[in-house]
Amino acid sequence: MTKSLGVGIIGCGNISTAYLELAGMFKGYEILAVADINLDNAHAQASKFGVRAHSVDELLAADDIDLVINLTIPAAHAEVSRKILEAGKHVYSEKPFVLTLQEAQDLATVAQANNVRIGSAPDTFLGSSHQLARSLVDDGAIGTVTHGAAVVMSSGMEDWHPNPDFFFQKGGGPILDLGPYYICNLVQMLGPVKAVTSFTGSAHARRTIRNGPRDGESVPVETPTTIHAVLSFESGAIITLLASWDVWASNHPIMELYGTEGTMNLPDPNFFGGELTITERAKPPVVKTWDHPFAVPNFEDNQANYRGAGLADMALAIAQDRPHRCNDAFATHVVEVMTAVLEAGETGQVMAMTTRCERPAFMGPDQARALMV
Repeated sequence: MTKSLGVGIIGCGNISTAYLELAGMFKGYEILAVADINLDNAHAQASKFGVRAHSVDELLAADDIDLVINLTIPAAHAEVSRKILEAGKHVYSEKPFVLTLQEAQDLATVAQANNVRIGSAPDTFLGSSHQLARSLVDDGAIGTVTHGAAVVMSSGMEDWHPNPDFFFQKGGGPILDLGPYYICNLVQMLGPVKAVTSFTGSAHARRTIRNGPRDGESVPVETPTTIHAVLSFESGAIITLLASWDVWASNHPIMELYGTEGTMNLPDPNFFGGELTITERAKPPVVKTWDHPFAVPNFEDNQANYRGAGLADMALAIAQDRPHRCNDAFATHVVEVMTAVLEAGETGQVMAMTTRCERPAFMGPDQARALMV
């Protein structure tokens, strides 16, 4: 029987609850302890979920912790992940992995020196609908994918988040906050990106908070909130990516791929499930389904939520000495794509990628079930 890795969490904000609640579904790891710079937050989560509460230094020194989940704010991801790696522990970071290509490359060097691994969310691309899409693309269900579109739009975070400041600071914005879901899914289906360009802007210089104790307070906008990007893939596919927090309503499909023999309409890659349709040439659209464990709704609004699948795959891959799917080469390539999109918006240039990655291994129903208790 494969030994479970002892896992700790650094960062006890809202997202830690999802990891703690869902960990029991998966093999390969067991969450033993949590830490936070605010010890009250750590003690609150520890008490709720029956794990230990530590300071960050105590967690990094704990002998029974093999891997640490980094749930700190994006601006701290690189620094905290470095400390985890230097402590001789594997790290699995929430998205975005880091905020610059240089940070990603530096962490890879530290990991190699300490003989430990790096993993990063999102793992939603391992979901049922997105792996079915991958299978259909590979099988030529719509012929050769020539182009497509991906759209993520809303009115922003200030209407519901009580402290939305960091969303609008450097390192935030819709590309770095939500882009990982969309770009990871495109790369796992189509392969690495060759070049990008974009135009960017913002509808407002300041955003006004509309909820909570800071209702009426405004925060500055320091990063683009509307991005129109074009991604050219090594496969030859050209994808238009529209990401905006300046839209009140839209009827755009969330993600579509256009092939020589038809069209594929995909669900939101922010989630594990959803409806997938194929339209062959001029025929009516057909809903495609399969018996995949990550398709089963288990969350509010009838959603399928299997956050932790990527972590379980990483834990089992370490034990089995095989590559894990949410690996650092994959995450690093996605970081370069996102940061190049933002740079292209500032410079007007076409940015050629300097990194590439292999597509993560396919995760069909049998592979998914092998991760679950």
